[in-house]
Amino acid sequence: MKGTLYVIATPIGNLDDISLRAVKILSESDIIAAEDTRTTKKILNKYGIEKKMISYNDNNEISKTEMLIESLELGNTVALVSDAGTPCISDPGYRVVKKAQELSIVVKSVPGPSSVVAALSISGLPSNRFFFEGFLPKKKGRKKRIEYLKEIDETVIIFESPYRVNKTLLDIYNII
Repeated sequence: MKGTLYVIATPIGNLDDISLRAVKILSESDIIAAEDTRTTKKILNKYGIEKKMISYNDNNEISKTEMLIESLELGNTVALVSDAGTPCISDPGYRVVKKAQELSIVVKSVPGPSSVVAALSISGLPSNRFFFEGFLPKKKGRKKRIEYLKEIDETVIIFESPYRVNKTLLDIYNII
C-alpha cells in the first residue's frame, strides 16, 4: 500500500500559529521534507517532535523528488513543509505533488497560516477579488510583468524579499 504525502502549512512568524492537526501529522510522519531543516527544527523542538528530516528546497527539489516518491511508494508517510506558510505557494513542492498525483499517491493538505490572506485581511484594500502574482522576475521580463499587472482591475499581491522591497517599489512607481 502506498503512503500519503501531506502538504503542511507552518507558522509565518509565531510558532503558536501551527494547527493541532499539523503537529499531529508531523509527529506521525516517517519523513519530513523541509525547505530549511534549521527552521523546521525550531517547530519540531517546540512541540517535542523527533523525526527524520531531509532538505527539500529550490536547489535540490528535482533530485529529492524521486527519493520522496520512492519512500511514498514503499508506504511511508511524508510531510512537506516550507519555511513559513504553505508549501508550493512561491515555495518548493509542486514537483513532488505532481509526481505523486501522477502515480495515484494520496496527497492531502493540512491548511494553516497564509501570508497572502493575512496581509490582504489587514490591508484595507478590496478583498472580494484579488490577483496573486508571487515573486516578480528579478531581471528579464520584470518591466513587462509590471506593465501587465498595471492592467489588472483588482487588488494585486506581490511577494518580495525584504532586501529588494525598495527597488521593487521604485520599479513599480517608475513603470506605473
